[in-house]
Amino acid sequence: MFLRILIVLAFVVPSALAQQPQPPPPTPAPADSQTDKPKDGKNDQDKKAPDDQIGKSKLEKETGTVNDRIFEVLPNYGTVETAKTLPPLTTGQKFRLATAGVFDWAAYPFNGALAAIAQAKNDPQSWGQGWAAYGKRYGESFADNSIGTYMTTAIFPSLLHEDPRYYQLGKGRFVHRAYHAVNRLFVTRTDAGNDRFNISESLGNAVAAAISNTYHPPEDRTAARNASTFGFLILWDGLSNELKEFWPDIRRKVLHKQTP
Repeated sequence: MFLRILIVLAFVVPSALAQQPQPPPPTPAPADSQTDKPKDGKNDQDKKAPDDQIGKSKLEKETGTVNDRIFEVLPNYGTVETAKTLPPLTTGQKFRLATAGVFDWAAYPFNGALAAIAQAKNDPQSWGQGWAAYGKRYGESFADNSIGTYMTTAIFPSLLHEDPRYYQLGKGRFVHRAYHAVNRLFVTRTDAGNDRFNISESLGNAVAAAISNTYHPPEDRTAARNASTFGFLILWDGLSNELKEFWPDIRRKVLHKQTP
């Protein structure tokens, strides 16, 4: 840029001095200067753009999401707070969102708590008690939730071209927003931006429940237990949507934080 300005000055200034000893009257900015303005403006925008991305991970920037941890702990991957329309996710990005949620640090104590509850209920009975039994229940819980996440966030959304992100409504009456969160279990966006029945949510959790028969004990491989696993996965996804919808309000009004 400096070299171009020096070249322009080398030709323009001597020519102007030769024609008139006094400084020339104001003239329109040279083409190079006019060209520089948009570039400067663009550079200013570029300098401001990263400020809006401060604190965001590479995955959040690529997918337009924000992992605004619920209660500062629970993972919140795949949530869109501000944008209403975004470019479609690639298959790789869908799998990365699923992986981030499955192996987030908070997933380990969460599954540990579920395993402890099952241990207290002695469910399933054939595993008995003790640390070995707890380890089995922990693995069972981790597998149930992980397979369900991959099925509903990565595998079926990739096959069916559905968008697994949760788009917050963010404003309006409580009832309307609560309904919106539940409704997303049954209606989703496609990669093309249209709404349709959320096949990934229903079919993905159904397949996850069926796969769980391979690692549950024989007495648990029943239709009732499969239905229970399927219902739990749907219930957790619905609760997760409600938390994703209203957590920003709790964050602002209780914690007095305007941004994640």
